[in-house]
Amino acid sequence: MTVVASNKIWLEGSAARAEGKPISDNPYPAGSQESADWIDGYTTIEAEQLVAGPDAGENL
Repeated sequence: MTVVASNKIWLEGSAARAEGKPISDNPYPAGSQESADWIDGYTTIEAEQLVAGPDAGENL
């Protein structure tokens, strides 16, 4: 389970992803909690897209 210390920073990462910005635009120092929160916000959508829907495999 990921622990997010700053929802504001998480939302910044999510917004960056939605705007098409690269993950390298993370403005926070590598290894910091802020950086981790930003990356979590940026990448969370990827995990949601990997979840198969009810009709997954229907066209196989």
